[in-house]
Amino acid sequence: MPKQKAKKTMKNLLLLLFTLSFALAQYANAAVKLPRLLSDGLILQRETPNTIWGWASPNEKISVSVDGKTFKAKASTSGDWSVKIPAYDAGGPYTISVEGENTLTIKDVYFGDVWVASGQSNMQTTLNRIEERYPDLVANANDPLIREFTVPREMNFKGPQKDITGGEWQASVSDKIGEHSAVAYFFAKKIQEKQNVPVGILGANFGGSPAECWISRDDLKQYPAQYKSIENFDDDGYLQSIKDADQQESNAWFAKLNGGDKGMQGKVKWYENSYDDDQWKSLNMPSVWADEGIKPMTGIVWFRKEITLPDSVKDQDAFLRLGVIVDGDTAYINGEQVGSTGYRYPPRRYKVKPGVVKPGKNIITLRVQVDNGQGEFVSEKPYYLQVGDTKIDLKGEWKYKVANVIEPPKPKRFIPWNEPLGCYNAMLAPLFNMNIKGVIWYQGESNTGNPQEYATLFPHLIKSWRRDWNQGDFPFLFVQLANYMSDPQEPSESQWAATRFAQFQTLDKVDNTAMAVISDVGEWNDLHPLNKKAVGERLALAAEALAYGNTDIEYSGPLFKNLERKKNKLIISFDHVGDGLIAKDGKLGGFAIAGEDGKYVWAKAKIKKGKVVVWSKEVKNPVSVRYAWANDPNTANLYNKNGLPASVFEATVN
Repeated sequence: MPKQKAKKTMKNLLLLLFTLSFALAQYANAAVKLPRLLSDGLILQRETPNTIWGWASPNEKISVSVDGKTFKAKASTSGDWSVKIPAYDAGGPYTISVEGENTLTIKDVYFGDVWVASGQSNMQTTLNRIEERYPDLVANANDPLIREFTVPREMNFKGPQKDITGGEWQASVSDKIGEHSAVAYFFAKKIQEKQNVPVGILGANFGGSPAECWISRDDLKQYPAQYKSIENFDDDGYLQSIKDADQQESNAWFAKLNGGDKGMQGKVKWYENSYDDDQWKSLNMPSVWADEGIKPMTGIVWFRKEITLPDSVKDQDAFLRLGVIVDGDTAYINGEQVGSTGYRYPPRRYKVKPGVVKPGKNIITLRVQVDNGQGEFVSEKPYYLQVGDTKIDLKGEWKYKVANVIEPPKPKRFIPWNEPLGCYNAMLAPLFNMNIKGVIWYQGESNTGNPQEYATLFPHLIKSWRRDWNQGDFPFLFVQLANYMSDPQEPSESQWAATRFAQFQTLDKVDNTAMAVISDVGEWNDLHPLNKKAVGERLALAAEALAYGNTDIEYSGPLFKNLERKKNKLIISFDHVGDGLIAKDGKLGGFAIAGEDGKYVWAKAKIKKGKVVVWSKEVKNPVSVRYAWANDPNTANLYNKNGLPASVFEATVN
């Protein structure tokens, strides 16, 4: 074949291939696409028109059919399209069909009430995580018309996403519910009981996220320090260099930590039963290690305990419960690894397969990683081994040996979920086309470092969400931070109390909001208290009043209203007294007062004629009062007779 003819043939072949590929690309682009939210099991908001939306080829004609009715749309030049379907009463199931160049169907659709469940780790906490408190709940769950869509936990610092990257609607039944938000489930369960409608939960939450992570770029301009940090994210090279540097430092630190671990270096490893631990020192569990002779350090410490089990344990599975450990741990029984946890907060709950524990002598070994100086087996947590009917208490004496001591890790310069903007773009913006009944919110722990900023940031967040959803002032129901950490002997400053007070102040700053006070629900030794049922049900009580119009119920604990002085006493009045004020479990406590010098002292308090009177011999002319002003205000016991605790507050006489 002549060269010229061959060239022409090749040129024609390439042109044909290009034309075919272009046509195929056009065909591929023509496929109608729906957002992840609009998928099987969908729950749409009842009694209001709903948007069905998606993407297609530019100018493509779209038909949406539901319940025998068809609605038409035409894609824009950029491929976006949407239609409004009319309001439906609660019920289902329906099938929604979407037809363009291709046809898509959404099956098992119900109309009910859709609530967004957002915030950080206490909203994220799953039912599996709190199984000990509610042992039969997951196994027996059968609520097919309570459904949760868990939004993938991702960050985006560039701009609002149109869609999320995954997720599905899951019914609250035994094989699905374990990874659902516990607070959201208990909330939804109560809503369904009261309203008798399907309930959909949009779970958009991320452990460790501060409020600013859930706010748009434009809204962050009002907070210069926050905005400055996100401006740096516009430079991909800069951001990647920070990530790379963090990763390199982390890799080097772990290499030094693990490489220097003497427990893993010898011929016989420290977790093996044949290892001789006669020369090891002793420590009591639970304990702060510094109280037991281990100097503050960062590194690896090994622990061993020998127990004896009866013949009845042969070939049985077991359950090892190791409370909470600071920081990470790997657990072994008889030389076999049975569990591992990488950081301090999760409860240690390790299922052990049959045959690992044996009649007679057994050795439990723990390898504990301490990240920042203070190791601990947290007290007032369960430590035991359960094998069938045999339960062995593991508290008491353990042997230990330090295996490696190194310098603490350098703080990371970039932790995505700790930064502003990322959650808003990736997890919230894709939801704005969904009609909702309201929002439940449990967050604030990550903002306790700056409660003054939170006092403006949080109300701003609520207002901006209402603006972006464009559905009016829907109910926004939030949880005040739980009690946590130690309670001081004398009145003192508390960032946690100040953050709770900022949350309380939000009620006056933003209409159609309510707050669930849970100062009686937390655990002093756990950032993630197990009693999520009380939290969800108190939010549901607020929803009954604000979202469902039941004005006959009391949905809040007492909230500070006014302060006046009469001689040497301060008189406090409250809203939401319900059926009356009471001091729960003894004398009224938790109040502190101060004079002009601002020095607070504990005050005596009593309930008189529906108000609280406080005084102290140490303050002749009191001007200020605080209530429950502590990280863990365990002496604060003001309630209404409806069983709801009063909120923290501080006030000064005008």
